[in-house]
Amino acid sequence: MSAARFVVSGKVQGVFFRAATRDRARSLGLRGFAKNLDDGRVEVLAAGDDAAIDALAAWLREGPPMARVDDLERLPARDEEAGEGFVTG
Repeated sequence: MSAARFVVSGKVQGVFFRAATRDRARSLGLRGFAKNLDDGRVEVLAAGDDAAIDALAAWLREGPPMARVDDLERLPARDEEAGEGFVTG
C-alpha cells in the first residue's frame, strides 16, 4: 500500500469538491480524507493501490464541473495517516 497527500489550489471550496473527491476515491478503493484548509485550498490524503492513487491524482487536476484547479501539489504521506474508509472533514 502507498499513500500520497495532495494540496489543491483554485476555486475548490464551495463547489462540492470534497464530496466529489470522496466519491471518486471510494470508487477507486482508496482510504483517506478530503478537507478544506483555512487558506481556501483543499487537502486530500489517499492511501491504497499505486495505480488508484495515480488515477485520483489525474482526476484532482480537473476536479468536478464547478471547480477550477489552478495547482496540484503532491507530497509523500504515510499509509497509517489515512484511517478507515474515505471521509470529508
